[in-house]
Amino acid sequence: MAKTVDLRSDTVTMPSPAMRDEMARAEVGDDVYREDPTVNRLQELAAELLGKEAGLFMPSGTMSNQVALKTACRGAEAICEAGAHTFHYEMAAAAARSGIQLVPVAGERGVLTWADIEPAIRPVADYYPRTGLICLENTHNRAGGVVFPLEVMADVGEKARARGIPVHLDGARLWNAAVATGVPLSDYAACTDSVSVCFSKGLGAPVGSCLCGTREFVEEAIMVRRSFGGAMRQAGVLAAAALYAVEHNVERLAEDHRRAGALAEGLAGMAAFAVEPPQTNIVMVDCADDVVAAPALADLLQEDGVLVHAVGPRRIRAVTHLDLDDADVERALRAFEGAVARLRPS
Repeated sequence: MAKTVDLRSDTVTMPSPAMRDEMARAEVGDDVYREDPTVNRLQELAAELLGKEAGLFMPSGTMSNQVALKTACRGAEAICEAGAHTFHYEMAAAAARSGIQLVPVAGERGVLTWADIEPAIRPVADYYPRTGLICLENTHNRAGGVVFPLEVMADVGEKARARGIPVHLDGARLWNAAVATGVPLSDYAACTDSVSVCFSKGLGAPVGSCLCGTREFVEEAIMVRRSFGGAMRQAGVLAAAALYAVEHNVERLAEDHRRAGALAEGLAGMAAFAVEPPQTNIVMVDCADDVVAAPALADLLQEDGVLVHAVGPRRIRAVTHLDLDDADVERALRAFEGAVARLRPS
């Protein structure tokens, strides 16, 4: 049976044999008592890479973002980009779990400037909710893996601090931004008060994220994580996979970016599609008006062993990752060609 080419997400990767070995050999303890040495090492490494004082291992990126929101902003408003993961894909948890009202603001391809943000900041009055947090996302998922420019992030961070408003960065794919631009993780993180990074997107770990900030912030976040059911016991077996991912799978993200570029270039050469050149590993494919809707196209591709996400009536998302090679990209392009031929038999 031919291998399935899974382009749905960079979260579908399987742990490598070497990563599994690290998990099996991990030294563990009870993390609720802060006695798991592997978790502690991961948290320290993440904080060091991001230039923050402390880190906190989380089961998921959604929990990491939501713990950050509740720790910094409970009972207030948080401004986010209109296409943000926090707004679209986290089950209204900010409202349901923390009494936070999200204020979506439209940016340019996922990027919010201070000019976009400032009008959404509430005046101080006893009949307005308080603006308690600004949330940024880098890279931006729904915008197609777009890198948030460092100079724009720095400007937002500086002006937010002047207004006394903390900034949180959903940096689930910040690794991709750093590899694509050569900008250190810590430079991006310096623009914000807290930052979350994922180990299961692109880096190939089976699970996990880390929330980093000041020691005071992380101490409070520990209590919030527990209230969300996120306290773990011998979590070192998971942290070991994340450590392996950080130590071995960051620089190779450049290969994912190259393959995404090759996929986009091939699709752009087909009259049926319009494709924005990707900045990282996410390719957004828009179907021409005379092509069948994206969900039906995804079904045709699946019949040929290629999996993608239909993220809109006429938009397909394809994501490259470490479990794909150049031959898989070529096979995906042939499948797209075949699907177009079936849709346009004339």
